[in-house]
Amino acid sequence: MSGDKGRPDTTGPVWFTSSYSAGDGGQCVEVASGPGAVHVRDSKDTARAALDVAPAAWTAFVHFAAR
Repeated sequence: MSGDKGRPDTTGPVWFTSSYSAGDGGQCVEVASGPGAVHVRDSKDTARAALDVAPAAWTAFVHFAAR
């Protein structure tokens, strides 16, 4: 038996849930930074493919959304 069963998967992106998420199952997104892209996905349906955007486009979106 392996002792690694409880270890998190470190081979894929590290996802962060929106700080605006209340944890009640509402409208939430998760974001992960990767080489050359920022990945965005629905936190309620993580099996779906993520939306990949260029880092500059993500930065522009965040600045726009912060207004």
